Amino acid sequence: MVERTLCILKPDCVRKHLQGEVFARIQKAGFKVLAVKQMRMTKEEAGAFYGVHKGRPFYDGLVEFMTSGACVPIALEKENAVADYRKLIGATDPKDAEEGTIRKLFADSKGENIVHGSDSPENGKIEVAFFFAESELI
Repeated sequence: MVERTLCILKPDCVRKHLQGEVFARIQKAGFKVLAVKQMRMTKEEAGAFYGVHKGRPFYDGLVEFMTSGACVPIALEKENAVADYRKLIGATDPKDAEEGTIRKLFADSKGENIVHGSDSPENGKIEVAFFFAESELI
């Protein structure tokens, strides 16, 4: 089944100038890029996007981190996009990620882990729509 998933190249990825390397790995894995943009999230945007985590101990730090610099949201599509993308990026904590995954290769910590990935096909649709209007998806 063709699905959409959201990738965000997080501020640590941009600071390390790894956007091209990570983007190339995503494309090589067969994902169709529907839309991409570089932006700096406001605290309100980051708070709304990660609202599901509000009240958890890491929420404030996550919002602070995601607003600390530029990020690159990317709308992706392919069959089994969510599962395939999550396999490509690896576990949230890079020390638990499989060898060869994006997080194992490039992330420094569980908090600064290079990329975001949708956790379900339903959230993939919601998250893509958070950053991109349907008319922007090619």
